[in-house]
Amino acid sequence: MKLVRLVAVAALMMTSIATEAQRDVKWDRLSLIIDGHRVVPVMGEVHYSRIPADEWRQEVKKMKEGGVTMIATYVFWNHVEEEEGIFRWDGQRNLRRFLEICSEEQMPVILRMGPFCHGEVRNGGIPDWMFEKGCKLRDRNPVFLSYAETLYRQIFSQVQGLQWKDGGPVIAAQFDNEYRGRGEYLMDLKHIAQKIGFDLPFYTRTGWPELATPVPFGEMIPLYGDYADGFWDRTLGETDGNYYKAFNFKAFRSSTAIATEQLGKQRAKVNDGDESYPYFTCELGGGMMQAYHRRPYVYPEDAYSMALVKLGSGSNLLGYYMYHGGTNPEGKTYLNENQRTKGTNYNDMPVKNYDFQAPLGEFGQKNVHYYMLRPLHLFMQDWGETLAEMEASFPAPQDIKKGDDSHLRWAVRSKGNSGYIFINNYERLQNLSVKKNVVLKACGVTLPKLSIPAGCMAIFPVNVDGIKYATAQLVAKRDGKIYLMQIPGIPTTICMQNGKVLKNVKVRGTEKPVYGNLYLLDCVEAERLFLEPEPIVMTDLATIRKIKEAGPLRKISMGAQRVAEEPSDEDFDQAAVYRITLPELPAGAKEPLMKFDYQGDCARLYANGKLIADHFQYGRPFLYGLWRLSQDTKELELRILPLQKDAPVYLPKEANKTLGEGVERIEIQYVKD
Repeated sequence: MKLVRLVAVAALMMTSIATEAQRDVKWDRLSLIIDGHRVVPVMGEVHYSRIPADEWRQEVKKMKEGGVTMIATYVFWNHVEEEEGIFRWDGQRNLRRFLEICSEEQMPVILRMGPFCHGEVRNGGIPDWMFEKGCKLRDRNPVFLSYAETLYRQIFSQVQGLQWKDGGPVIAAQFDNEYRGRGEYLMDLKHIAQKIGFDLPFYTRTGWPELATPVPFGEMIPLYGDYADGFWDRTLGETDGNYYKAFNFKAFRSSTAIATEQLGKQRAKVNDGDESYPYFTCELGGGMMQAYHRRPYVYPEDAYSMALVKLGSGSNLLGYYMYHGGTNPEGKTYLNENQRTKGTNYNDMPVKNYDFQAPLGEFGQKNVHYYMLRPLHLFMQDWGETLAEMEASFPAPQDIKKGDDSHLRWAVRSKGNSGYIFINNYERLQNLSVKKNVVLKACGVTLPKLSIPAGCMAIFPVNVDGIKYATAQLVAKRDGKIYLMQIPGIPTTICMQNGKVLKNVKVRGTEKPVYGNLYLLDCVEAERLFLEPEPIVMTDLATIRKIKEAGPLRKISMGAQRVAEEPSDEDFDQAAVYRITLPELPAGAKEPLMKFDYQGDCARLYANGKLIADHFQYGRPFLYGLWRLSQDTKELELRILPLQKDAPVYLPKEANKTLGEGVERIEIQYVKD
């Protein structure tokens, strides 16, 4: 395969969404329309204030290379005004600089402006001092709205000149988040923003929960979400909740599983009129965080399956929460959500860690689903204009129950005689079986009988670009070449509209077509199409020495929300303590990432007495990007609290459930020039 230079990759990754002055943006009930062309964006959530500023550009580039064509980011109020009247837009809080980088990298941005955000931040982003004002929060009262206006004016000072109409990247804004009150409050926020000077192509709100009263049609596009599991559930069982619905093709856009600890039981109902908007998502689970009491371990297939199901169900914007993890910044106090704070105190979250098991992790590491999702994203870019007009239909039941293995989950999107068959024979932790002698039909075309493997997820084209049907998945259409991906376990048949039939087609990669301009890739080739080869990863070892045994086991108390409380600073004074001596890495070593598994309940990492990272045991390694340390740091301190018997905590099967604590080996992985 001819390698494509990084600069060229950036160009290839862009759809017709580009940040040029006065580009016309419209929407209708189907999709966004930019300069007269329908687009199906891939939106990735990344929180700029959770990433050091000197890493922003490279991380935006990674997102673009992963197929993301639009960024969403929260502006956390208490990150920028933790003390009343003192706004901080410096360092990693410098919103304007982040937006300038997005502009330079041609990446449109949706600002999620609060005032309430949630995002697992202390008080949902509302500063502590607001709770002393004696007014109802997230309400139409003049006191609260006056403070919201001050916040919006400050945000506008960062945005001015960078709105879409100015040739900047800011294409839209969201008001508040997961709001269930009266729509008039959301309209108040919009009017405040417009009075200040916000003038954007469109505005959004979360489409859940159902509003008490609606907003006028056309004022804010409702965006939806779904997750494979949730840290917020009050139970300690595996696959509790109705997350299984995220793996069913269905016309219902919203989720009844999100934020159940705050919103309670939710009806499978959206606001009247919302289905006249395009079907967009803003919180499709790219992963999941761990609360202290509940620590889900999510799989790459979870994210891919949900994305494919949403696309097959008619969504024309896939927005991942999170696409890129992060780290809570330094503050006057800890900035994580926890049960003891004044608002949004439902879950105890790690103090620093917001990795989210996302495609790009806390330190920008590329996880398995970063690559797995790329073929889907490339497909959305290259066939989005016609896909956007295709309506969804559902030949399989839409209400398949958890673990029900009697049906193949599949759907069709079509317009006229052209379309796509979407297949999902996967459900989280349910081990669905092979489906034999399956007959799939779409657009008047019947595919040959197929055996659909367990775990299979696929999209088959019907009457697209000269292909009558194929049992392989379209990936990209560039420079006159069409790339398809072979689906593991399904023999590739390509039937052309000219009558030519190719059976049991073998993978030939990017160098030799299988027919005409058609190229068949295996999954690995498709996932890395147009990317430079990954650098070789080297490994060194840190020296670790135990310097203090753990003290008495702490009493795990139940918090204000009736779930187990995370350890306090004082509890960690009783932790086992290890001294880590960092190795001298060779000249040219880059991106040194410390990685280790440990035995224990949870752990914290300190540099020169300062907390820099933490981790709840759940089965994936504790990581830290050593490039964030000062150059003179040679030693770190690791504190581990022992895992206790019968702790009121959900641990997945991947977690190390050995009682006590310990760590044997700490690796430093790096790349070398």
